[in-house]
Amino acid sequence: MLIHNARIVTWGTPNQILNDHAIVLEDGLIKELGPTQEVVAAHPDSEKLDAQGQLLMPGNICAHTHFYGAFARGMAIPGRSPKDFPDILAKLWWPLDKSLTEEDVRYSALVCLVDAIKHGTTTLIDHHASPNAIEGSLDVIAETVDEAGLRGVLCYEVTDRDGVEKSKAGIQENVRFIERCREEEVADGRVAATFGLHASLTVSDETLDTCRAAAPADIGFHLHVAEHPVDEYDSLAKSGMRVVDRLEKHGILGDRTIVVHAVHVDAREIELLADSKTWVTHQPRSNMNNAVGISDVESMMRAGVRVCLGNDGFSNAMWEEWKTAYLVHKVWHRDPRRMSGGKIVEMAIDNNASLAGSFFPEAPIGVIKPGAHADIILVDYNPTTPLNEGNLPWHILFGFHESMVTTTIVAGRLLMHDRQLLTLDEKAISARAQEIVPDVWERYQSFVPDD
Repeated sequence: MLIHNARIVTWGTPNQILNDHAIVLEDGLIKELGPTQEVVAAHPDSEKLDAQGQLLMPGNICAHTHFYGAFARGMAIPGRSPKDFPDILAKLWWPLDKSLTEEDVRYSALVCLVDAIKHGTTTLIDHHASPNAIEGSLDVIAETVDEAGLRGVLCYEVTDRDGVEKSKAGIQENVRFIERCREEEVADGRVAATFGLHASLTVSDETLDTCRAAAPADIGFHLHVAEHPVDEYDSLAKSGMRVVDRLEKHGILGDRTIVVHAVHVDAREIELLADSKTWVTHQPRSNMNNAVGISDVESMMRAGVRVCLGNDGFSNAMWEEWKTAYLVHKVWHRDPRRMSGGKIVEMAIDNNASLAGSFFPEAPIGVIKPGAHADIILVDYNPTTPLNEGNLPWHILFGFHESMVTTTIVAGRLLMHDRQLLTLDEKAISARAQEIVPDVWERYQSFVPDD
């Protein structure tokens, strides 16, 4: 396929905006890039897609999400409102994840994947939990990612909170799926695996050691860290160490491990994260919603920590996460100079692409250049002020909206064109979700602890 008449945002180093350019896609990769007239003349017989002057950009990447939380939307929490984050876990998320059947896992993922395609998010790193439907759950999610045509990294969260047997089952699900991804190309190589842990506060030393022993040496972990002070207090009570120190002792940190949130880490923990090259993901909308505080990611980045941007299960409209991150650090510090647009780009573009690339190393990702993965979006943005490489971040922050995404392409395949979904039937998915969610909510009520 040849896409022409586009304004191409390369997100390369340095970033370029190339007017009236074209790209050629072949075998899931970008084969050629150049001025429209030259490229069209060189490929007269290629299937052509006219971008009509729209911006052509790499698809957005989400560094941390939870497909399984989709059915919480609009769900009433019985009794009093949760007073803090531990209460939110006990009254909302842990009863909800227990309520999911295999079909619920499938449709909660499909709902999120529809959202991702519509909003231009082409790669998602998911963190799954369904304690009463563990075995094969990652295969189910992989099937939905394959059907959608997107790119995904999957894991199952190991936790001791549901007992020893389910902890063992979670470990086995991770190991089994990692082995499957090593032995075969899942979803034509668009699905990869990592090893999930819930958080330090719900895993014992023994479980940490078992997970480290079970995971291949070159496989990292994906876990929540210090989202709330309770995680630090729990770690100190268990081990006499803060969370990151404890994880370092058990061999969990490393250049393939993703630490989520890190809101309440101290200076030494930041140093350990930087020295180990562990990834950290920032989810400001979630942090605000759970009232846990805001991670000092500017300090982390200054210390050399590779900080990425996720959404923690919020909508897969990643520009909304950009805007929240840009604004919340200003109000949190009461200083309009905090969190520049350049820092947002470093997290959401540079670091997210590097993290995703560690799972899909066959070609560069998150950039428009020959040889890169053909994960692309078209954005119908018509600026009323000059748009150039220097001010693009602020156009995104103050002008872009997810409704402007008209076309989504992954591995050279059209998933949405002119806002019409081509791989998923949104109406059918929504209709089936409407049918099964009442049973999920009823089961959820039975798992909620009494006040």
